[in-house]
Amino acid sequence: MAVRLTLPTIQNWSCHNCGGCCRQHLIEVTEEERQRIIAQNWTEADGIPADRPVLVRLSGFGRKQRYRLGHQSDGACVFLDEKGLCRIHAKFGEHAKPLPCRIYPYAFHPGGKQAVVSLRFSCPSVVANLGRPVSEQLDDLKKMAAVVVPESAKNVPPPPVSDHERLDWPDFSRFVTALDQTFAANDVSVTVKLMRALFWINVAGQSKFDVVRGERLGEFLDLMTTAASHEVAENLAPMDEPSRSGKLQFRLLAAQYARKDTFVSLESGLAGRWRLLRSAIRFARGTGNVPPLQEVFSSVPFSALEAPFGGISAEADEILTRYFRVKIQGLHFCGPAYYDVPLVEGFQSLALVFPSVLWLSRWLAASGGRSALTTDDVARALAIADHHHGYSPAFGQGHFRRRVRLLARTRDIGRLCAWYAR
Repeated sequence: MAVRLTLPTIQNWSCHNCGGCCRQHLIEVTEEERQRIIAQNWTEADGIPADRPVLVRLSGFGRKQRYRLGHQSDGACVFLDEKGLCRIHAKFGEHAKPLPCRIYPYAFHPGGKQAVVSLRFSCPSVVANLGRPVSEQLDDLKKMAAVVVPESAKNVPPPPVSDHERLDWPDFSRFVTALDQTFAANDVSVTVKLMRALFWINVAGQSKFDVVRGERLGEFLDLMTTAASHEVAENLAPMDEPSRSGKLQFRLLAAQYARKDTFVSLESGLAGRWRLLRSAIRFARGTGNVPPLQEVFSSVPFSALEAPFGGISAEADEILTRYFRVKIQGLHFCGPAYYDVPLVEGFQSLALVFPSVLWLSRWLAASGGRSALTTDDVARALAIADHHHGYSPAFGQGHFRRRVRLLARTRDIGRLCAWYAR
């Protein structure tokens, strides 16, 4: 369908053929795509390993059979060549690739009578803001949207604001605009912006909007954001250390972000699940050394990640601010784009990405024998974390949502943000 798109104008992106997406994603194909790949008649002469099928049936129940692309022994897509390029693309052109490969790293979400566009920061080029401005890619994005955005998307209702409050799209959009404006402030750090957003979004989560609609809602949000600016000063006052239970819940969350769930890990069977269970127990205890969950991390003491690491560089501050704004503008944190959770809970989950990324950044730095963060540490940690955020099934399950609610109720989300930004 012809769909109106809203784009993240602060973001650039072009593919730089790093091959990262081809090494960490499981790509399910449609029956039409499966038949097309079969007809392409791939053989060992094309560089396909003889012992690796190009298509694999997914396990499961039901009459409809589902298939995914095959993988090499190291977990990379079977079509990824030694130069980090796609064999399908090289031989038959971009449009011959499965749709998920053509769409990545873009994501399209319903936004009333329009679709809003977001990007996945698991792509290093998105993190680094490399390539053409997204605003110049409207024609290409419209072609993608015509394929992936169903006609029924314009009838999708807005996500609820909280468990007990639902508004129409215009009023829901007022909340999104207020969040984006909170992060658009250029005179304070991303930590302060985040703390201010948490302050007023927590108030919103406890409020009722039965008669507060339209301009009155706009006035309410103006009051809340102004109060947040006064409550959270430019020079962030020292906050209490996160509670003991808050740190425990956070370590389990950070462990989920640190995992590298690829085809290889799925194939590890009982031995792999046993390793994950042992690691989870160690993360819950938080003593001794952190068990490395993928090759970029080394085993370092948990205690080493709790000391101050010197704060965040201006360049890393820009990356994190842009991350939040792109996710907010693209509604990539609530509703259909994020396990159908309400806006308040979705933003609280999004806020927890911040201390998680900084904790992973500290782990990367400590793995390299450093006690201060670099911009590269933060960029790499963000790509690792955003691989999971909104896409790992575990993040939409009840135990994860209860963890977020507990951390919000104990006010530990803000404490964690300030603690790991030191």
